[in-house]
Amino acid sequence: MNRRPARRRIAVVATAVAALAAGTFALGAGVAGADSRGKSAQPSAKMATEAQVLGLFDQWNAALQTGDPQKVADLYAQDAVLLPTVSNNVRTDRAEIVDYFEHFLKNKPEGTKIESVVNVLDRDTVIDTGVYEFALTDPATGAKNTVKARYTYAYEKQADGKWLIVNHHSSKMPES
Repeated sequence: MNRRPARRRIAVVATAVAALAAGTFALGAGVAGADSRGKSAQPSAKMATEAQVLGLFDQWNAALQTGDPQKVADLYAQDAVLLPTVSNNVRTDRAEIVDYFEHFLKNKPEGTKIESVVNVLDRDTVIDTGVYEFALTDPATGAKNTVKARYTYAYEKQADGKWLIVNHHSSKMPES
């Protein structure tokens, strides 16, 4: 029995499988390199530090202090999702996010983080999860109220190097 033809067939099949695998890998790498808009972006040079990620909340909180819902919405990606603390509506576009902050900012919120857990997923994706509280002032009565909530911010670094919120979930603590 001649084993050469079988070896040739095995070599041809192995080559075909390798070529298919390489093509699949290349396609997957192209998709994995796409940003939230499906466009490829050059990866960032370095991973974000925990301090940089925590600073993103400070930027967001400073935007709240301006009282301008447009400035707050500027920190969210165009296709961001907001599950807000004091609203039952899921916000999935800029107009809805602005609408939420038009109402929320009337309470003059001042956020303070109590606990944070930062996960740097890759050079362009980070998650900040934890607990924060907001000091709120009722616009009609001036009465002060504190709302304690758990939160998750998912950020994505854009092609211009700016970090934007792509998903923000905030919910009142059940024990509060």
